[in-house]
Amino acid sequence: MNKIGFIGCGNLGKTMVEGIYHSRLYTADCIYVADPYSKNLSELYNLYNIQVTQNTMTILEDLDIVVLAVKPETIDSVMSQIKDALKPDAIVISVAAGVTLSHLSFKLGENRKLVRTMPNTPALVGEAMTAVTFNEWVTEDEKEQIIDIFSCFGKAEIVEEKSLDAVTALSGSGPAYIYLVIEAMADGGVLEGLERDVATKLAAQTVLGAAKMVLDSGMHIGELKDMLSTPGGTTIEGLAVLEAKGVRSAFIEAERKAAEKSRKLL
Repeated sequence: MNKIGFIGCGNLGKTMVEGIYHSRLYTADCIYVADPYSKNLSELYNLYNIQVTQNTMTILEDLDIVVLAVKPETIDSVMSQIKDALKPDAIVISVAAGVTLSHLSFKLGENRKLVRTMPNTPALVGEAMTAVTFNEWVTEDEKEQIIDIFSCFGKAEIVEEKSLDAVTALSGSGPAYIYLVIEAMADGGVLEGLERDVATKLAAQTVLGAAKMVLDSGMHIGELKDMLSTPGGTTIEGLAVLEAKGVRSAFIEAERKAAEKSRKLL
């Protein structure tokens, strides 16, 4: 079995390790984690008996897949440190926002197998939506293996790298948009007399259930919406207000501006 290692063990790194362990995609003796500072190391070792260390260099020669679970501002120093210690055919995966495949190649070597990914924060509850893009050196079998890894804590989708600004605006920033929606729906419930905790629970579960309907029913979103919109009913009355207030166009414009901002950050 291949061995996978995580450099960095913050919240996302820890979540990935736990997802992979619980999925049984890798056994404990094939999962390595290195972080000189994280308090999560001892917890992961005690819970799962995986291989942990504060010294990254001690594990690199064993690893077939290396996940750089570090922040964008520290990834360059990490890559400089590990470049010459990696196995020649090791696959390196980055989860750092804004770090391109060309930059990874510049730092790690032009023939290196590289993967750029963009998980979102629902990874912390096992419901990530991760966009994945590969360079030309990654084989089809290896691509499937990488998708399996990111499917351990949510869903994964292969995209072209040029689409990652749009991904940032949609699934990267999207959870915050939905938090705003849930909060606004709950506010409406409070206005109509519901207790805040009840209104929030109703709104959040409604969003969760609606999302599951979209993913699992096989029906077009418009069909699902129309099923609820009986003539002269409450739902169409509410939808008419949302359309009149420009909610649909506001979401579209928000994503356009977020994608524009993402392009400027690179």
